[in-house]
Amino acid sequence: MKHNLLAIDASTEALSLALHFKGKTFTHFEVCPQQHSQKILPLVDALLSEANCTLKDLDGIAYGRGPGSFTGVRIGVAVAQGLAYSAGLKLHGVSTLQAMAQEALQTQGCDEVISAIDARMGEIYLGHFGKDEQGNAIAKQEEIVVKPDALHDSFNGVNGVGTGWQTYADDAQRLNVSVIDSISLPNALYMLAIGDIAFSNGDTVMAQDAQPHYVRDTVTWKKLPGRE
Repeated sequence: MKHNLLAIDASTEALSLALHFKGKTFTHFEVCPQQHSQKILPLVDALLSEANCTLKDLDGIAYGRGPGSFTGVRIGVAVAQGLAYSAGLKLHGVSTLQAMAQEALQTQGCDEVISAIDARMGEIYLGHFGKDEQGNAIAKQEEIVVKPDALHDSFNGVNGVGTGWQTYADDAQRLNVSVIDSISLPNALYMLAIGDIAFSNGDTVMAQDAQPHYVRDTVTWKKLPGRE
C-alpha cells in the first residue's frame, strides 16, 4: 500500500477499524450491536496509540458509507467527518458490500462475488462484484435493495457473502449462490486496499462532502451482463 490510512466501519452489527501506517497494519473487529457510538472513538485512539502515530501523520480516512443500518452508517460517516476535520484529512467512502467482496477475493481466491446484507423488512442489500487487473473488487452492477424472492436469475455457483444469504438461505440455494459463511459482515481491514487505490486516483472528498449511501431508493435488480 502507498498510503497511510485509517478505515472505519459501523454500518452493521460489527464495529471494525483498520490502520495502515508505515508498512504495518493494525486492526480491531467486534460484533457489538448498539454500542458503536460509545466504543468507536476510544478504539480509534487505541489503534493510533498501538501504531505510535497521530491522525495528522495519516494520508486520509476510508469509511464504510453503507448500505447497512441507517443509524450505524450515520455514526460511521459522522465520526469519519469529525476526525477528518480535526486533522485536515480527506476521505473516501467505501461500499460495505464491496468490502465483503474484497475479503472474499483476498482470502478465498474468488473471481466473482454476490454480496448481500440483511436489510430487514424482508429485503436484502445486494451488490455484484468482479475482479480488476490488480485483483481488487469492482462493481459489475449498481447496488440495490430487493426482496430475495423477487430474484429469478441463477447465479451459476457464484460465491455469495453476507448476512443476506445467511438469513435467506433457501433463496441462496434456489439462485445457485455458493455461500461463504465465514464472511458475514463488512470488515474495515478490507477497505484499506480499496481506499489506497482511491487516494492514488484522487478519488477523495473533503470532510463536509462525505456522504452515506443508503441504497433504499433503488428497487430493481438489473439483468446481469449476457442475461438481458
